[in-house]
Amino acid sequence: MKINQYTDEKELVRKITNKDEEAFFSFVKEHEHSLFNYVNRQLRDAEVSEEIVQDVFVDFLEALRSFNFQSKLKTYLYSIAKYKVIDVMRKKKVKKIIFSALPQHFVESLTPVLMDDQIERKELAGKIQSVIDELPHDYQIILRLKYIDGERVKNIANRLSLTFKATESLLFRARKAFTKLFMQA
Repeated sequence: MKINQYTDEKELVRKITNKDEEAFFSFVKEHEHSLFNYVNRQLRDAEVSEEIVQDVFVDFLEALRSFNFQSKLKTYLYSIAKYKVIDVMRKKKVKKIIFSALPQHFVESLTPVLMDDQIERKELAGKIQSVIDELPHDYQIILRLKYIDGERVKNIANRLSLTFKATESLLFRARKAFTKLFMQA
């Protein structure tokens, strides 16, 4: 079942929303390989990419009832994938905040426990967010710019109208404050 036109897509959406498994699996088969390649090019982790692709199809299926045909189905599918990839990348950056600020021996002792358990990951993410929220506003801003937005120190300095050295110093103090609060939490 190759999809060529919007009329075909409307029929496909109708079939899938009416629980036509053959139509859905045909759509998955048509797009799963290229979608996996798209995700894996960005994440460079086949295992994580495979999980993301599965999640994308589940989210696609759940969101299909509200699909309004302002784009092609493939575009809709890939936009879901794009946001899933961005979410994974953000989570990796948050982990970098913790692990770059904590002593190496502490990180090594936590990694097997925290990274293998989904519940622990959610608790860790919540703890990180609550620690960041407790920091002074300028520390919150610089940590978010550096580790969540991925900005370089030079760009952060420009955005905050600070010298490079002052920005480095602020980042150092923010990391130190984050580590202290994190260890107390």
